[in-house]
Amino acid sequence: MSTTFNPMLLVTCAVIRNSQNQILAVQRSGKMRMPLKWEFPGGKVEAGETVEEALIREIQEELGLTIQLGKRMQPVNHDYRDLAICLVPYWARIAAEEPRLVEHAAYRWMLPERLRDLDWAEADIPVVRQIQEGKAWLF
Repeated sequence: MSTTFNPMLLVTCAVIRNSQNQILAVQRSGKMRMPLKWEFPGGKVEAGETVEEALIREIQEELGLTIQLGKRMQPVNHDYRDLAICLVPYWARIAAEEPRLVEHAAYRWMLPERLRDLDWAEADIPVVRQIQEGKAWLF
């Protein structure tokens, strides 16, 4: 019996708060892996990029938003069977602009206590937990 190991993919995401202390959640499109699951926006870190550079780039590409990064949260390692990721979340802020969806199906601004109402991608659930347990409010 041979065992195969999935390479660990480095991914980053932003927990974006607006001026009303609501948090941005985005829904994956029907064509993406894990269709219609909710997640914090972000993406994979490309060769030669820092995690912070990748996150700023991904948010600009996917949502047309310029973010200011805050404190890094606790990273999450998750194995999706066919793909293993290390998800590195950061607190972030934006100005008054609203997201412009490029890849995602929908977005919602959510109060922290309502985040569990959504059907999250598995790797994002520990990030939701960090937010709700107050461990992440260090921006």
